[in-house]
Amino acid sequence: MKKPPSSAARTEGPSNRRVAVLVYDGLCSFEFGVAVEMFGLARPELPAWYGFELCAVERGPLRATGGLQVRAEQGLEALARAGTVIVPGWRGVDAPVPPALVDALHRAHARGARLVSFCSGVFVLAATGLLDGRRATTHWRYAGALAARHPRIRVEPDVLYVDEGSLLTSAGSAAALDLSLHLIRRDWGPHAANRVAQRAVVPAHRDGGQAQFIPSPLPAHGEPFGKLLEWMRRHLDRPLPLAELAARAKASERTLLRRFAEATGSTPRQWLIEERLGRARELLEGSSLSVEQIADRCGYASADTLRHHFRRALKLSPARYRERFSRQQAG
Repeated sequence: MKKPPSSAARTEGPSNRRVAVLVYDGLCSFEFGVAVEMFGLARPELPAWYGFELCAVERGPLRATGGLQVRAEQGLEALARAGTVIVPGWRGVDAPVPPALVDALHRAHARGARLVSFCSGVFVLAATGLLDGRRATTHWRYAGALAARHPRIRVEPDVLYVDEGSLLTSAGSAAALDLSLHLIRRDWGPHAANRVAQRAVVPAHRDGGQAQFIPSPLPAHGEPFGKLLEWMRRHLDRPLPLAELAARAKASERTLLRRFAEATGSTPRQWLIEERLGRARELLEGSSLSVEQIADRCGYASADTLRHHFRRALKLSPARYRERFSRQQAG
């Protein structure tokens, strides 16, 4: 059987590049802006980029948060041409979804279009029934309402986004950026996603399973602690035992553990595992260093230790990850 091309080799993009973004009265301006920034800007450095159009749910002009007005030349009929349909939020978790919109989304999905929701936009996808029996997420504030109103959906309240193939959902607000970059990475490979993230000045990659929020993101003495985290990032190749970190933070080990949990929701050990894994992924994607060299630069005791963490976290070996996501292969 012929081996399918890796995502790194998919430089031609999706088969249908048309992205249709729904606009409606009460439009969520931030989520709409994310859709425009990620998919609607011209990108001459990335030829054959997405086509982009707005599709009005009802006749306009349409009001958006912040006193803005939006006009769309297309109506729901444009969904028949789209390869990807984005629902950038919704006007309220209790706001009804028009039957005409439900029907248009059903037809688009049956034809092969991907349906994507940002934040409360998941309530629109939920109204279609297409999410029944599938995983989905939304802003943590709305997760309980989603589960109560749509008990057949497997709601994941803590993650940034969920990819169910042709149905993708993101958590609140900024998680729309993460899901968008994930989709771009799926379509065009890591090099394109990195370029888009660089232009938008946002992190190039955060895993969908990352927690939506940390209860106490700003601990006391935040600036010195932030400097400690930056120092740790610059020295991932070193062992960084707890005693050394506590000494650098001028705190007892117990106090450091408490402050670390307050600031990151994690322990120093787990934080370092994730940071080292992220650094290793960057080097595998963008360098020609050997797995052994990457292990050394990222503070792993050996290449076997790096392989262990890769298989546990990503279900891939470093070599297989490089084969899929190398920027050099992606062009």
